[in-house]
This record gives sequence, structure tokens and C-alpha cells, in this order.
Amino acid sequence: MSEPHAHDDPGHGHHDDDDHGLHISLKGYVTGFILSVILTAIPFWLVMGKVIESPSTTSFVILAFAAVQIVVHMIYFLHLNAHSEGGWNMLALIFTIVLVVITLSGSLWVMFHLNHNMMPASMHEMRNMP
Repeated sequence: MSEPHAHDDPGHGHHDDDDHGLHISLKGYVTGFILSVILTAIPFWLVMGKVIESPSTTSFVILAFAAVQIVVHMIYFLHLNAHSEGGWNMLALIFTIVLVVITLSGSLWVMFHLNHNMMPASMHEMRNMP
């Protein structure tokens, strides 16, 4: 009888991962870097060149570029995809997005109402303040 070798046992030694995601390469990092630079330069140009007249529209465009840049960083630098780690990375990402949305929307809601409730409505109300 021949003895099983340590490399034949799937619990020992190296693993042949059947990962269908992006493989780590210099080309992937360079692509991610170039996309990141472009996604940073365009909003910078929009603000410095005052390309869009409305500040609120400019803010939304910058937020859209920021969201795309987050995705670029996750794919090209963190190597996250729906198949890595058996889908747990995607579940963690969804949970993180939900927490960020709740935190940002709650903070904006509190700041708006704080500003609304703390500022006097008229000069008459200011005279009656202690």
C-alpha cells in the first residue's frame, strides 16, 4: 500500500483556488490607477473651471464620480467581486453601503432640523429671547 502524500490531501499544503475573478497583475493596478486619476481629475476640472452653473448639480456630479471611483478601487485594488470568498465579500459590501446610507442620511436630517429649530424665524422672536 502506498501512503498518501501530504500534497494529495486537500486540507494540507497549497490550494488550487478556482477563482474566476481578476488576477493580481501590474496591468490591473495600472488600469485602476489610470481610472482613479481620471475620476479625480474630471471633478477637479468641473469645480475649478466652474463648468456647471448650479452648485447643487456640481455636487451631485461629484458624488456620482466618487461612487464610481469607490467601485474602481474595490475591483482593481481590493480585488472584490461577487464570487470571492464565497459571496461573503459582497454581503459585507452591501451591509457597509446600508450603514453608510443610514449614517449620511441621518446626519443630514439632524443637521437640517437642527439648523431649522435653532435659528430664530424673525426679528420679533430675537427680541423676545433672553
